This record gives sequence, C-alpha cells and structure tokens, in this order.
Amino acid sequence: MKDSFGDKVFYACNYLVLTLIGLSCVLPLIHIVALSLSDSHSVLSGDVAFLPIGWTMESYGTLFRGSRIFDAFQNSVVITVVGTAMAMVVTILTAYPLSKKYFLGKKVFLLAFLFTMMFGGGTIANYLVFKELGIINTYWALWLPGLINVYNLLILRTFFLNLPEELEDAARIDGCGEWRLLGSIMLPLSLPVLATLTLFNAVGYWNAFVGVLIYINETDKYNLTVLIQNMIRSQTLIQEVITSDSAAEITPEGVKAAGIMILTVPMLIVYPFLQKYFVKGALLGSVKG
Repeated sequence: MKDSFGDKVFYACNYLVLTLIGLSCVLPLIHIVALSLSDSHSVLSGDVAFLPIGWTMESYGTLFRGSRIFDAFQNSVVITVVGTAMAMVVTILTAYPLSKKYFLGKKVFLLAFLFTMMFGGGTIANYLVFKELGIINTYWALWLPGLINVYNLLILRTFFLNLPEELEDAARIDGCGEWRLLGSIMLPLSLPVLATLTLFNAVGYWNAFVGVLIYINETDKYNLTVLIQNMIRSQTLIQEVITSDSAAEITPEGVKAAGIMILTVPMLIVYPFLQKYFVKGALLGSVKG
C-alpha cells in the first residue's frame, strides 16, 4: 500500500521537526567540545564554532592541575554508584511484593506511596529531620530521599504485573521460593525496565545539585556538578584556576567548557552499555508463557 500525498507531507514534517530538535541538542555540545580543545587566541577571537582551532588540551590540563576537580569527580562517582545501587535494590524489593495479589495490605502501601507524590514536608522539614538523624554533611542526606522514587516504583510494579502468571506457577511447581523466583525468573525478564530505571537513577545522582548545596557543608565533599557550577558563576574562582597554571595560555571560556565536558562525558560513555542491555532485555521480555 503506497503512502498518500498527505502521509508523505506528514512524514516530511515529522522528520524536519525531529531533525531540528536533534540539532538543538547536539550542536551546543559540539560547540562546547570545540571550545575546550581550541587554543586561547581562537577562543578569544570568537572563531570557534563546531570544529576545534589550534588543537590543544591545555584547558583540561589546567583544570586538573589548578582545581579540585579530580576529588569532585571521585565524590560524584561515589554518590552515583552507591546511590543507584541502593535505590535499585530497595525499588525492586518494594515493587515485587506490591505486584502480588496475595500480599495483604498492598493497597494501603500503594496509597501511602502515592500520597508522597502529591504532598511533602518541604525542604525545611527535610533538613530538620536529617539534622535529627545526624546525616547533615554526609552523603546519606542525598541517598535516603532517593531510595524510592514512586514513579520508578510504579513503572517496575506494572512491569511485574504484566509478566505471565504461568511462569510463576511453573517455577513454584519446580520448588522455587520467593527469593529464587525473584532472582532467577522475574529479574532476568525485567532487564529492559531495570536498565531504564538504573539510567534514571544514575543521571539523577550524577547531576545532584540542590541537595548537595543544602545538606553538604564541606567543600571537600562537593560533587562535580556543584564544583563546575561554582566555577562558571564565580569569576574569582575561575581566575584562581587559571593563575595557578601561569605557564599555560588559556581562557576562562576554555576552562569552563572543559569542566562541562568532564561533567557530561561519563553519562555519554555509560549510556551505550545500558543500551545493549535494553536490546537484550527486550528479547527476553518478549518471550511469553
């Protein structure tokens, strides 16, 4: 069946709009990459667009030598890895029983979780609670609020609900208990949604900003997001980084661009690996009993 003229126009408009949206996302990133790899003269003259001019890595070198970016990077990795792992474990252990018909009181728990989506104590109340718990100026103040994201919980619960009940019945006939059923049957079939939720949690923890500013008092514990933001907003701080490496000819714009790339690249590297699990998990999840 051939597409009509109207269908062709519709598809062409879709391609055009999606292309413009894609370019609006990609071109600024390419420009930042070009700035971070260009020499100071080209950056100051405004000649750098989407290709580096006078290729140099001095901006990155100065950033690592003159700032605490390596320590902040380590802090970001710790916050992201530990926080994502704990969030996924707690979300799985919560969503699984809530998807079972024989779990008593599941409606009460679901209503309690949904209530938190609409109402909350606010920043001041959270700060006072964390202060009483003694976790201010620790990463637990970042990890505890993110242990369960209700939206992610509902997604995973719905996925568990859609899995065939015949799989569970067959596993129980073979002698599987709840832990064996969850680990050997449910989780392998849930790889697509688990990979997606892992990415959501990882990006959230990696980009943590407001929580770090509110709950973390020591600058030594700042993550990469807060450090880069401080460098972008504070002309004094960026000048201190530049003057600490007087042998290099660099510009504040080049150092800022290098910092933004160091903040962005890890997530760009991680995503293709998760994409592989998306495909593999989709194939496993498509096999119905």
